[in-house]
Amino acid sequence: MFASGLYPGVVTHTRLKPRRHALRYNIFMLLLDLDELPALDRGLKLFSLKGFNLVGFDPARHGDGSATPLKAQVEAQLAAAGIAHGGPVRILAMPRILGAGFNPLTVFYCHRPDGALSAILYEVNNTFGERHSYLIPADDAPVLTQACDKGFYVSPFMDMDLSYAFRMRPPRSQAAGDQVQVLINVDDAEGRVLAAGFAGGRQNLSDRNLLRAWLTHPWMTAGVLAAIHWEAIFIWLKGEKIRQRPPKPACAVTVVTPALQAVA
Repeated sequence: MFASGLYPGVVTHTRLKPRRHALRYNIFMLLLDLDELPALDRGLKLFSLKGFNLVGFDPARHGDGSATPLKAQVEAQLAAAGIAHGGPVRILAMPRILGAGFNPLTVFYCHRPDGALSAILYEVNNTFGERHSYLIPADDAPVLTQACDKGFYVSPFMDMDLSYAFRMRPPRSQAAGDQVQVLINVDDAEGRVLAAGFAGGRQNLSDRNLLRAWLTHPWMTAGVLAAIHWEAIFIWLKGEKIRQRPPKPACAVTVVTPALQAVA
């Protein structure tokens, strides 16, 4: 049985101020063990690594975009930060559908050789073709709380002087129904600005389940980018002002130390 899995679920996004705006979509995400990618490519008819298919994944659209294996890139970042590594690296991401896709957030679960969780890497993409990641050490608790300051421009309707608080329920087993949660609260100096999250339950990664997920989530074929821009129109019509985009960070990965988490 693959450690990789399929997680149908719900994404929610609620902006609380200065003007309330909320959305809720049914989506499905894939949990992909980076060591299993070649076997998944060979073993599934409806999933392809890099190539065109109903469902796919392209490692070059993550990390630094180079030909260096994605796991090697992540382990290099872990080593540079002095974080234990050498175990599985599994990512939670929306797949490419019919060759197209966009991931606002990809979560990398990084493990020690004994299999215990050692860090989480949050990889963020904005709609301007830029990418930045936050690397935060983690323990192996069933539920994790992490925090950091915002350092990367994402939404044109959000300020930069904000902080993130993450509440995570990492994947724990290969059993059907295993629950995953990714909850993100965004705050300014006066309180909560936005609350977003994904919650889903595990299914085996099979052609049958991939086909059923595609048939029951038709908006994902239209594209996440289209949905993002559609929602942006509603926010703009409510009178929200567009913030100027600053230069992207000089370093591609922000390493968040325990001291920085305490400050955040």
